[in-house]
Amino acid sequence: MSSLVLSLVVPAGAATLPVDNVDVLYHRYDGGGMVIDGPSVLVRKNVGPQVSLSGQYYVDSVSAASVDVLATASPYVEERTEYTLGVDYLHEDSVMSLGFTNSSENDYEANTVYFSVSQEFFGGMSTVTMGYANGWDDVQRLGNETFSEEADRRNYQLGLSQVITRNSLLGVDLEVVTDEGFLQNPYRQNRYLDPNDATAFLYQPERYPETRTSTAIATRALYYLPYRASIRAEYRYFSDTWGIDAHTFELGYVHGLTDRWTLEGSVRYYTQSAAEFYSDLFPFGNSQTHLARDKELSSLSGTTLATGAVYEWKQTSLPGIKRLQFSLLLDWLNFDYDNFRDVTAPGDYLPGEEPLYSFDALVTRASLILEY
Repeated sequence: MSSLVLSLVVPAGAATLPVDNVDVLYHRYDGGGMVIDGPSVLVRKNVGPQVSLSGQYYVDSVSAASVDVLATASPYVEERTEYTLGVDYLHEDSVMSLGFTNSSENDYEANTVYFSVSQEFFGGMSTVTMGYANGWDDVQRLGNETFSEEADRRNYQLGLSQVITRNSLLGVDLEVVTDEGFLQNPYRQNRYLDPNDATAFLYQPERYPETRTSTAIATRALYYLPYRASIRAEYRYFSDTWGIDAHTFELGYVHGLTDRWTLEGSVRYYTQSAAEFYSDLFPFGNSQTHLARDKELSSLSGTTLATGAVYEWKQTSLPGIKRLQFSLLLDWLNFDYDNFRDVTAPGDYLPGEEPLYSFDALVTRASLILEY
């Protein structure tokens, strides 16, 4: 939220627990043949001066008619529900967090346990955060009762936040993720040239490696401007053992119109290379050990333009409510794929000569936060 962006550039005091609040969010994604929407409710409550409890309920309702689905299957509708329970413990200048998340779909079950420690130094001028998460997933396939696979995930995080001056903040974050097990979509297929007809192609199941390690490092800078505004810049580099290298550049601006109204906007650019075992069209069936045609593993680039408005009312006259915040945020996304072709495009095309795929999407987020 914009209020958080503005407050981050002010030197902090001693470590503190999250404030008691209720956060209600509605999100909607519409683009590329996918519509995903649903609510999220987060509740936090302090139990004494050192302990804070939290619980979150999150829903994704998915209606899918994307290019991947239309090429090999029929549109579908499904729902994902997610529950998270967490506890924060404050000890002097340290905050320790422990939590558990369960995410459930009709053919996928994911469980994650996470732990993190945040330690402040030099009167709150420096903050170091270390985190670890362990996840285990169960993968099913509708229509095949005997299909059952597993995947294990481990996430390691290290972050440093440093107040440079009273108006500026610099942060660096490092994240390493290791995945092992069944890492592909059980429904997805790749295509290859029909050996009996050069004008046609056939499909076969995808096969991914059973291990993956990814490393991401991000640096961000925030600067508080003298006229109740802030500007931030961020760069993130991602690399994994599948051969993907990705770069993200983002620039954002927050401007306070009045004591209660704030406007914000940002622009983000993303680019990545393709996985080593990706191809839009393989020369023949089983032409290599690992085969993928997931467009998210292809070479692509994307731009996101975001804007939003935030209304904040402190010391409200509402009984029991210390602060109220309402926000409406809109993101417009555009993605262009360099080597993924739209096989559903109208017209007669030879295999590998179909139009390259691209799509736009609109993301809407409306939230209400009540601090009590």
